[in-house]
Amino acid sequence: MENKAIAHKLRLLSQLMELHDINPFKIKSIANAAFKVDKLPFKIEDKSYEELEKIDGVGKSLAAKIVELLNTGTMVEMDELLAATPPGVVEMMHIKGIGAKKVSTIWHDMGIETIGELYYACNENRLIEAKGFGLKTQDEIRKVIEFTMASSGKFLYAQVEPEADKLTDQIKSMFSNALIEFAGEYRRLCEIITELVLIVGSRDQEIAFQTISHSDILHNKIIKENCLVGETDNGLKVTIFVVEKRYFFKTLFLKTGDDEHVKVVLERSADEADQPENEELIYQKAGLVFMKPELREGITFIDRAANDKLPRLISYNDLKGTLHNHSTWSDGVNSIEEMAVYCRDELKLEYLGMCDHSKSAFYAKGLSIERVLQQQEEIDHLNKKLNGFHIFKGIESDILNDGSLDYPDEILKKFDFIVASVHSNLKMSEEKATERLIKAIENPYTTILGHPTGRLLLSRNGYAINYKKVIDACAANNVVIEVNSNPLRLDLDWRWHQYALDKGVWLSINPDAHRIEKFLDMHYGIIVARKGGLYKERCLNALSLQEITQVFKTKKK
Repeated sequence: MENKAIAHKLRLLSQLMELHDINPFKIKSIANAAFKVDKLPFKIEDKSYEELEKIDGVGKSLAAKIVELLNTGTMVEMDELLAATPPGVVEMMHIKGIGAKKVSTIWHDMGIETIGELYYACNENRLIEAKGFGLKTQDEIRKVIEFTMASSGKFLYAQVEPEADKLTDQIKSMFSNALIEFAGEYRRLCEIITELVLIVGSRDQEIAFQTISHSDILHNKIIKENCLVGETDNGLKVTIFVVEKRYFFKTLFLKTGDDEHVKVVLERSADEADQPENEELIYQKAGLVFMKPELREGITFIDRAANDKLPRLISYNDLKGTLHNHSTWSDGVNSIEEMAVYCRDELKLEYLGMCDHSKSAFYAKGLSIERVLQQQEEIDHLNKKLNGFHIFKGIESDILNDGSLDYPDEILKKFDFIVASVHSNLKMSEEKATERLIKAIENPYTTILGHPTGRLLLSRNGYAINYKKVIDACAANNVVIEVNSNPLRLDLDWRWHQYALDKGVWLSINPDAHRIEKFLDMHYGIIVARKGGLYKERCLNALSLQEITQVFKTKKK
């Protein structure tokens, strides 16, 4: 075993001991030995126990540990500490900028056990409230995690969007009259992007291809026939196809839909359009109305397109209000008034739903019953003060392990609406998770089921649920399902939107905003809702103030 590997094991042991608050003197001794072993000019594995204990900074105790490590490949003490530590917490100790002491705070004080949960906490500004952290540290941690995520070759749509805009501007600056459009996952509005595909159509294909190939817009370029493959600064894979203008729309169609969608459309076409003037013609020849790119996944919408019954997809301008948001009363950054004024004056919305965390969410300053009543007094005051705008009294009530909500009925009935969400005990079987959600859904005070699976994209898988049973329960109990717009969540998954809509369930595009800038995440909620085929007539927060007020009153009855 190389000295560096031995030093790494000793360093990990010292970090685990610090994490579990074991003898500080012993921790310092092991950490010091790790540093010295790493710098030794000779191979430590060639030394006997007697020689090891004479090395400066090692001594008898550590010499015995090193011999144990060399003989067995591990140390019993380290294995015991690893067994008592969640794997995600061990991963955190490899993040540059945070040591064992900070990891201990993240784990013990904030209840965070995975890298994904830590990244989510950074995005919600939750870390700056913890002892020993600040905005700068939080940003550094977030950037390191993003870099790690990027190294896997997968990116959130929200991460790709600015890169895509930049790339488009660069290519447009090279040509005056070329046709330029994205295809692939990005054009289909997929929540996870592994490759950014661009189609460029030019009258002089060869010159256009040479121009792009010799530019410096991509790194690690591979030039193929009329195709350039490379990477952006952050490692996102990009493929650029350069074609003659007359083949532009055909290529755009072929490179946009997934394989199944493209195959089905072409099979329906008796007379294939080789040089179509637009994509509409391709669908027309297949006996279909034009299908928006976001709907080109498999065959889900093919029959509807054949019968001219595609939904008029919801747009951002259809939204009249925003529900499920957090203020300084719990773990938000802005006051209720600041959030309300921003929604009214900047976003031109009609209402705001406040849903601070409930009392079980101690890590997020969840509201005690006394504080619930105090907050509601403030909302009453603000509703008298703010002209042309209304704040609804809501709460994000934790769904406890047995499926109950964490306030008694006499408090639950004081809210205008309630978002019920799972935040703790996420390690459940599918049966347990489904039962837990259904019990919460059957609670007469539950208005909206929040982020149904608790997933964090590229970071944490959601707990498994029986989607059909959960959605059926929502239909039976008149409960709305949230489309959480945080780019890390986008939960309910778009693949289940149609099932929900077919069952008569309404959806709500909620930003889960913890500061005013995060209201803009509704943009990503709209994107994923369009992909699922949502239309404004079945979106809760596309209702006017008067309409949604009546919905809440009816539900409470």
